[in-house]
Amino acid sequence: MEQQNIAIVGLGRVGSVFLSGVLLKADSGINLVCVAETGETPGKAQAVAANIRLVDIDQLIALGDELDIVFDLTGLPAVRRELRAKLAVSNNHHTVIATESVARLIWTFIGGDGMPVIEGRKTSY
Repeated sequence: MEQQNIAIVGLGRVGSVFLSGVLLKADSGINLVCVAETGETPGKAQAVAANIRLVDIDQLIALGDELDIVFDLTGLPAVRRELRAKLAVSNNHHTVIATESVARLIWTFIGGDGMPVIEGRKTSY
């Protein structure tokens, strides 16, 4: 099975639940390379406790094509724009940014439940 190297940006309500699911599927071809979270959230504490590398956006971008997918679960258009712009400037044509919509789809496929819905949040581009 081909391994997918992923990162999660945003470990708030949605990101924390997604992180928990990813950690449960660690032996299924998913390699969680790092996470990015600026606030003090339960998800960030969980990542630190699981010895997952904590980075900022610039450090994440510097990983280049070591990352296959970046899950942007912040729900913040400014973060999404920053990720896209910095990937473009770095000439990274490999790494894909997946939004909350994609995370929810994956969550459905793996049989997860309990993914929070945050009213009014735009989850696409």
